[in-house]
Amino acid sequence: MSSLPLSSPAPEPTSTATPAEPAALPAHQPAAGDLAVLAARAAGDDLLAPPVRLDNVVPAPERVEADPSASFVVTGDTAIRVTAHPGARAVAEHLAELLRPATGFPLPVADTPDVEPTGTLMLTLATTPANPTATPHRSIGLGAEGYRLDVTGAEVRVIAETTTGLFYGVQTLRQLLPAAVESQTPVVAHWALPGGTILDRPRFPYRGAMLDVARHFFAVEDVLRVIDHLARYKLNHLHLHLTDDQGWRIAVDSWPKLTAVGGATEVGGGPGGHYTKADYQRIVSHAAARHVTLVPEIDLPGHTNAALVAYPELAPDKLAPPPYTGTEVGFSYVDPADERTYDFIADVLGEVAALTPGPWLHIGGDEAFKVKGAVYTGFVERAQRIVADTGKTVVGWHQLAPAAHTDGRVLQWWGTDAKDPATADAVQRGARLILSPGNHAYLDMKYAEDTPIGHDWAGLIDVRRAYDWDPGTHVAGVPSTAVLGVEAPLWTESVTSLTDIEYLLLPRLPAIAELGWSPRAAHDWAGFRERLAGHGPRWSTAGITFHRADEIPWPAAPTIPRQHTAPDNDTTSH
Repeated sequence: MSSLPLSSPAPEPTSTATPAEPAALPAHQPAAGDLAVLAARAAGDDLLAPPVRLDNVVPAPERVEADPSASFVVTGDTAIRVTAHPGARAVAEHLAELLRPATGFPLPVADTPDVEPTGTLMLTLATTPANPTATPHRSIGLGAEGYRLDVTGAEVRVIAETTTGLFYGVQTLRQLLPAAVESQTPVVAHWALPGGTILDRPRFPYRGAMLDVARHFFAVEDVLRVIDHLARYKLNHLHLHLTDDQGWRIAVDSWPKLTAVGGATEVGGGPGGHYTKADYQRIVSHAAARHVTLVPEIDLPGHTNAALVAYPELAPDKLAPPPYTGTEVGFSYVDPADERTYDFIADVLGEVAALTPGPWLHIGGDEAFKVKGAVYTGFVERAQRIVADTGKTVVGWHQLAPAAHTDGRVLQWWGTDAKDPATADAVQRGARLILSPGNHAYLDMKYAEDTPIGHDWAGLIDVRRAYDWDPGTHVAGVPSTAVLGVEAPLWTESVTSLTDIEYLLLPRLPAIAELGWSPRAAHDWAGFRERLAGHGPRWSTAGITFHRADEIPWPAAPTIPRQHTAPDNDTTSH
């Protein structure tokens, strides 16, 4: 994407072929003053080696060139300098917010001066045709999301062609600092970054996760925390499953009983809930600030019992069904023969589209067992046209495949058998795929037989199973150029709390993130499990719940010397 404000979505590439080699930048040569600063630092910090290796990053970068002789130490005198651009300035403020709590340092943020000082963290936008006013560094060929990170003894510099690239460079920088950086209170640590250069950009343009807020409702704050987890690992889409048999979670002004009635239930008989338009806008804004695009799903024509309870006129028999709090599927559907149904769909999708700045509208389409054959495809084709009328691009589960193609159509494939002729045929007619194979990417599956929550209908998914597959070749007859990316869904029939969410997300979410971001040549289970292990102490320090999977060599929990007494917030097991 061009260098735009944080809420602007990136254009979607039409091919996932290997991108051109990025142009090399001349290495920064420290001046005499820089060398003096470096020498003074070395004398003051007892030449302590940085605790993190430059290649110890998840997802794995495209290229790493370490310089063991150099490291940069963040101190109380360190400042952040940034290209004079609103989006870049927002990324710089985000970096400061990440580092200030643990370090206790002020880390002031200022626009780049004419003469760049030493001892700084630099965020620089390179010149591109779409960004002619940026600081005049030449284009570096890293595209809409790529970045270059250079660490010397005198400075740290992140260079990118977009604010999104700068943001992802910051996420890498964060991982290169000690795990104690995740603390929300000041701690005593040697804040060293390992020296060298990273050149990095994603394999696929779409990298995401799905959160089902319909089976169980989750508060806005929980969704914001999930977005933060996605951003940490360079995932750029959050798919919200907003409607299902058990609850309707998004306010629609023209059909108010959808939330007043349909939103008052959830699995197990809990109170349910819904997002007001202001709530939804808060989620959208938080996501945009972290370069995450929201993908709202209104599931049609099935999974609609909550809507039918609210508006019986949409039901085939025009009778209100009882509220549903179980977990079965496939029994409900809106009447495909009634024009009122399509008025409803147009109103709902129109309002949701108006609230959503991203390009996608997801219409579900799965498990509509009672709407078959030509009736089903006719319904889908009409729903797809309604989406197009909103100006959005339609996304649906791969059951949409037999319907006629519309421009840009995306199918989300969740099968467990990679031989799927109907989906391959849809791709030949122009569809693109998001890969979410149920037996690799469904994060509601149990890790092992004794996992306390989750399902096993698609099999048990440990971390290695989540990691060991290739989205580019997974579905027979589908070329890698038709694969838009990957998504890890989390259905919530058995998930009732943020703790449950985090337990099932981590540590498998970083595995899916690496499949979506890293070049296939970097795929290496032995290396990944070692890199992932270092994130356990980070999650522990941040108070994030995760599953201590047996196949990951987790280090011992860190003992962090704190500058101020604070309660222990380590919740690392379910």
